[in-house]
Amino acid sequence: MKLSNIRNFCIIAHIDHGKSTLADRMLEITQTLNKHQMKRAQMLDTMDIEQERGITIKLQPVRMEHVYKDESYVFNLIDTPGHVDFSYEVSRSLAACEGAILVVDASQGIEAQTLANTYMALEHDLEIIPVLNKIDLPAADPERVGKEISNLLGCDPDSILKISAKNGTNVDQLLDQIVELIPEPKPSPTDETKALIFDSVYDPYKGVVVYVRNMEGAVKKRDKLTLLNTQNTFEALEVGYFKPGYVPTDELKEGEVGYIVTGFKSVGEARVGDTVWQSKSNKESNNIAPLPGYKKAKPFVFASVFCSEGSDYPLLRTALDKLSLNDSAVTFEPEQSSALGNGFRCGFLGLLHLDIVQERLEREFDLDLVITAPSVSYKVMMTSGEYLDISNPSGLPDLSQVEHIEEPWVKTEILVPAEYIGAIMKLCQEKRGVHLNMQYLNEDRVMIVHEMPLASIVVDFYDDLKTVTSGYASLSYEFLEFRAGDLVRLDMLIAGDTVDALSLMTHRSEAYYTGSKLCKRLKKSIPRAQFEIAVQAGIGARIIARESIPALRKDVTAKLYGGDRTRKDKLLKKQKAGKKRMKKVGKVTIPQEAFLAILQKDGDN
Repeated sequence: MKLSNIRNFCIIAHIDHGKSTLADRMLEITQTLNKHQMKRAQMLDTMDIEQERGITIKLQPVRMEHVYKDESYVFNLIDTPGHVDFSYEVSRSLAACEGAILVVDASQGIEAQTLANTYMALEHDLEIIPVLNKIDLPAADPERVGKEISNLLGCDPDSILKISAKNGTNVDQLLDQIVELIPEPKPSPTDETKALIFDSVYDPYKGVVVYVRNMEGAVKKRDKLTLLNTQNTFEALEVGYFKPGYVPTDELKEGEVGYIVTGFKSVGEARVGDTVWQSKSNKESNNIAPLPGYKKAKPFVFASVFCSEGSDYPLLRTALDKLSLNDSAVTFEPEQSSALGNGFRCGFLGLLHLDIVQERLEREFDLDLVITAPSVSYKVMMTSGEYLDISNPSGLPDLSQVEHIEEPWVKTEILVPAEYIGAIMKLCQEKRGVHLNMQYLNEDRVMIVHEMPLASIVVDFYDDLKTVTSGYASLSYEFLEFRAGDLVRLDMLIAGDTVDALSLMTHRSEAYYTGSKLCKRLKKSIPRAQFEIAVQAGIGARIIARESIPALRKDVTAKLYGGDRTRKDKLLKKQKAGKKRMKKVGKVTIPQEAFLAILQKDGDN
């Protein structure tokens, strides 16, 4: 296939705007798959969770052939995720393309994640083809949404193609526009081979398979290749392209999208964004500049994972080992909790990533899990000048040795109807947000931009956002930097003993409110004992909040049927002495159900 007849593109869309459905219609019209092979909707969403939730979690490429003006063209479509948690994978997919199709729901309009991915595509200098989808819906308003897209891209509203991905209306015209508007890959003058890894998966039979866009040169089977960022070397055991399954071929030529079987045993050895390199001359790989944009995926949200049955701990370890073969972004290390036993402290890209991993562990490995409330990582500057990364608040060093603590901040973009501006501003202010600007997309919809601590939004901010806006708001955020703040570790003490699993980091201004709230929730959750239980919140040695769980009183005088009052007083005095002695030696075991109730998202007491 000539380089001039190749088109590499992806589809940008918010969740549930019809991205995967449009890909299905393209597969049908180009006859990549026939109707017998199209056994279900959303063929490129291969995971059960993707099918059930209607979202794309794992990107999937596919090669199609389209005839335009009696000439055959090869289309390489990369069906990318739309959620903010996977923004790095999306950026690498965009780097592998020359164009993008911007799909917007004609009834809902532009959403926050649509904007974020559109800006990312513009940064990569991609040719963007705007498309209005779901024009067949009764609530569709193509004229209003067309003006929003026009204000965003500066294009003519009349030039925006109106389609129905479900019915296939005007999808054939979109295929023709891809040929006309998306540029062909640029030829390379060098004799080297460079290919960008935009995804990697673990196959139980083939090992690690990397999905690549060949930028320069060609890759053949049995070629000796090097990864420039990690300096790992391997032999190409198989090369091919996607239809959408693996189709082996002799070589991957310049400008093509395909796969290479590496023989690696873990995706951590071939990371997304790395550069596959080969040279016909005897050049050293150390001196070769890799393709730009590579970075190691870093988890921002952390949570502890335990089994409800302690005997399942070895199964949990095995499950995490297998899952990490396919997802290098998941990190885990052993952890022990007095309340929940042995488990693992795991790192995730975001809340959706956490939710997906939890569901996969429970579904694929038949585990009954307990997940603690998510937290973020902090950087601790020691008085010695050393920086420590702390993801578990109980691991914070002695405060006398700490110079300051830094927390991650993010830039949030909230797209909302104008009538909810006041509610959004109040909510963000409560979460320590710093207002940056406000931009009207039209007279009814506005984008509000804040800078906020990531810790303020990881637990229940999205739910609160949907509540105050009646479900109309959409949220997108991106990591900015670590900033120093007046942060303290809040410890929870039960009957005088600190429970490490309940420790959390909070801003000093919020410490009293948070501590008081947790004390009240613990008081409701912990069952009463034969002695009074003190529930306290403290910062260091200072107690800032307290609740008391009253003792159960056994009726020791029930057996008496009369007689002198002194007989009752004697028994009550003996009971009082026993309670006093029990209070010194008695231990409180927090039930698992209470522990979960405490660590769920914030709510009314």
